[in-house]
Amino acid sequence: MVNYVNFDEELRKRRDSVNDIIERYLPKEDAVPGKLAEAMNYSIRIGGKRIRPILMMESYRMFGGHKTVVEPFMAAIEMIHTHSLVHDDLPAIDNDELRRGRRTTHAVFGEAIGILAGDALLNYAYETALQAFRHTEDVQRVAGALQILSSETGLYGMLGGQSVDVQNDKNGVSALSKEELDYIYLHKTGSLLEAPLMIGATLAGAGKGEIGCMKEIGRRIGLAFQIQDDILDVTATTEELGKPVGSDTKNDKTTYVTLMGVDRARETVEEQTAVAVRLLESMPGEKEFLRELLVHMASRSK
Repeated sequence: MVNYVNFDEELRKRRDSVNDIIERYLPKEDAVPGKLAEAMNYSIRIGGKRIRPILMMESYRMFGGHKTVVEPFMAAIEMIHTHSLVHDDLPAIDNDELRRGRRTTHAVFGEAIGILAGDALLNYAYETALQAFRHTEDVQRVAGALQILSSETGLYGMLGGQSVDVQNDKNGVSALSKEELDYIYLHKTGSLLEAPLMIGATLAGAGKGEIGCMKEIGRRIGLAFQIQDDILDVTATTEELGKPVGSDTKNDKTTYVTLMGVDRARETVEEQTAVAVRLLESMPGEKEFLRELLVHMASRSK
């Protein structure tokens, strides 16, 4: 349970702040290629929890950061996350036409523009992150953050995990071991939660050991977050989630629920979250909201 007295209100305030930051970095739609920019912006503006940029902001503040250098990276991480969702929804992968209660990008703009919008969001994310150099003279911290952003989201991070998941799915491999499933979850989902925590710490000047600890926190909460997705796929409704449910069962897909049942899956979520919280408690700085956010992520109902 979340104990932070005003947690929901504080989360809303942070989400509103993140949305304002993201809006400042979105491409203009009033010139060629306006339709592509429109599709990119539609994908971002569908909404979402904005968890990743909030994690980055909280990590940055926890380690004493107080400048605007983090803002381009906050916008960039949400663009990368959105890119992954746009491509996930395509006919070639999940073939979903509903995301966050609204029509998916390719359903609105067509498959070709859907593909290009996902590509453009990924590339534009790095264009956006590079703007951080304008906000600071400490180029080494920005360079370090850029390296984390690229490595955690690329071949050996998010995209690598996604590729293994898609390869298994398209080849009809439904019976995965726990080790194989963990690889997919820790890369496809975990990497994109490790990245913001590490980047926030890096931009604030945290030490190597502290950055490594933030990576492990992201790894643990990423696993818990994805397992909670498995649980919600069999316990929630389409109206609650804003996207189709029951797809894992329909596609005969291996999940933590199919491997060990709902109760044991829930216990695993609690165990991983507890480790993440203990690690966070070992870090310096103010972390009350961040601690409650980790618990909220793992116990969410939508």
